Amino acid sequence: MEVKLKELLAISGYSGLFRFISQGRQGVIVESLTDGKRTLIPASARVSAIADIAVFTQTEEIPLKDVLKKIEVLENGGPAINNKSADKEIRSYFEKVLPEFDRDRVYTSDIKKIIGWYNLLQSKGLLEVLNQTDEEVKPEGEK
Repeated sequence: MEVKLKELLAISGYSGLFRFISQGRQGVIVESLTDGKRTLIPASARVSAIADIAVFTQTEEIPLKDVLKKIEVLENGGPAINNKSADKEIRSYFEKVLPEFDRDRVYTSDIKKIIGWYNLLQSKGLLEVLNQTDEEVKPEGEK
């Protein structure tokens, strides 16, 4: 399965990541990376492309793609800490990944999602999507 970064979606209220399949009249059709099931997500749902998500640091926002790459480097392409670990362990781990993250604006729940997404991509052999260039990430027709 060829997956592009611009097709990967996070959907508020749903766990895991999804691949964009098609636009429907009632919303978007997505496929879960976890179990491969296709679902119609209503147009009212908050859907975010992974390529558009960033993490707050003390000075700027870092694209999620770059944070996931930092985890990949730290783990040598292997799995990260379990995202269900104790909150203190999770935050300590993330400090190794991104020491400059903004501790006031990046919540433990955000870190757990990021680690969970990394582990999902890693387990599915999809970490190579993190190496796509910005041209490959932009939606068609956008410059």
